[in-house]
Amino acid sequence: MSRIRATTTTTLLLLQTRTRTRTTHLAIRFNSTATATAGPTASYDAQVKSGLIKNDEHQRSIVKILQSLHSQLSHYTPPPLPPPLTAPSSKNNKKKKKRDHNFWGNTLAKFLGDDLYQPPPPPSQVPTIPQDAPKGLYLYGSVGCGKSFLMDLFYNSLPLDEDDGLKKRRVHFHAFMMDVHKRGHELKKLLDERGEKEADWIVHAARDLASEARVLCFDEFQVTDIADAMILRRLMESLMGYGVVAVMTSNRAPDELYKNGIQREQFIPCIELIKKQFEVTCLDSDIDYRKQPRALSKVYFHPLSPENKSEISKIFDALTSSSPEDDPVITNRKLHVWGRPLVVPESTSKVARFTFEELCGHALSAADYLEITKNFETVVLEDVPQLGLDSKDKARRFILFIDAAYEVKTKLFILSEPPITQVFSDASPSGPNPDGSISDHQRAVMDELGLSADKVGASSIFTGEEEVFAFARAVSRLNEMSSVQWAQSSKAA
Repeated sequence: MSRIRATTTTTLLLLQTRTRTRTTHLAIRFNSTATATAGPTASYDAQVKSGLIKNDEHQRSIVKILQSLHSQLSHYTPPPLPPPLTAPSSKNNKKKKKRDHNFWGNTLAKFLGDDLYQPPPPPSQVPTIPQDAPKGLYLYGSVGCGKSFLMDLFYNSLPLDEDDGLKKRRVHFHAFMMDVHKRGHELKKLLDERGEKEADWIVHAARDLASEARVLCFDEFQVTDIADAMILRRLMESLMGYGVVAVMTSNRAPDELYKNGIQREQFIPCIELIKKQFEVTCLDSDIDYRKQPRALSKVYFHPLSPENKSEISKIFDALTSSSPEDDPVITNRKLHVWGRPLVVPESTSKVARFTFEELCGHALSAADYLEITKNFETVVLEDVPQLGLDSKDKARRFILFIDAAYEVKTKLFILSEPPITQVFSDASPSGPNPDGSISDHQRAVMDELGLSADKVGASSIFTGEEEVFAFARAVSRLNEMSSVQWAQSSKAA
């Protein structure tokens, strides 16, 4: 009887918390709108006064830089944009353009021979960067220095001026580059139809991106893919030429970007562009904000016992019972990612429910997890097992999912066999440390992220530098996502 009473109390508290946080969210949104013109300084002062954060002079010095850019943007009028690329009016026009474009090339080829003649590259279409455009900001520092907090502070204080074209967009850099490549695929087809196959699609993509936002906030700017590295300088230069002002956060200083990457010499001009056109600022201080004490919210359950299974089901029922007629639970809802279906086993318009096998047992990509977390405010995930070498692909997908949920502030409820922060810690005898000890590299990364290496445990799944960092960061984010502060700032609040 006492167990039933405790379960009922938990469910009621959950519903009461959801009601309170909805009201709080509306109040915060109203206040942020009221103080938007005042900028980041006023927002920071308000949060210090309310007790949400502690005053920190180093952080204030960064807020001062953000305030300066905010003030410049309030008087900034971006240049007009050229018309967008359109489909050709007829096939005859396409053929004529091809003939005109190739006439002199074909003539020279007859004299020089096809093997010797190389047609000149198409003329540069990159627009000139406006002289009155404010410089962008490049904020870098180690994990825990408050990058995401400061980015949110700046972005939320920006007024959204649709009439003047000063639209804003905040996006994780990985998701942004996926969007760019997707646009590039469509633009290449359109340019081919127009008989302009050799034209620079990157400039046209930048024009389209600029039409959607003249202030771009990139979280976690990093370059690990050669396909991104080869186009970034031209893309950024084109965006700035169209009047886009960017604010970026990164774990690395500009000179450390794409270090040891393939053909890095071709990426150096992008680094020089950042150092020339951005105000580069290091955020590191003596305080690790992720190590600051946080009030916890009950969102993770273990082990996979009947009692916990019942509890997680009650949470899902409570989250989906507010309007069963208007927003019923649907089985096998289909989302679409790049033209292919993605099935969600159980969901309303705001809440989704998966088992671990349904979410991570299939070949899903970062794009799939971004689509899920963008569509649902809350995800309930069940039956997360202990992960080891035999489930390395599933572990990688789980990390992609955690990263996606973190970036778009999707609230998670998770039922797992081990404590969720130890889900990657297999201490397998077949791994690099048969005695289950943590390698020096893993321990160093965990220390940098403010994690207790002894509490998280050893993992034989991840060995490379990027893998170890991604694993440790995922655990750090799971810790942060269990706090009351996170619950109040999530989409479900």
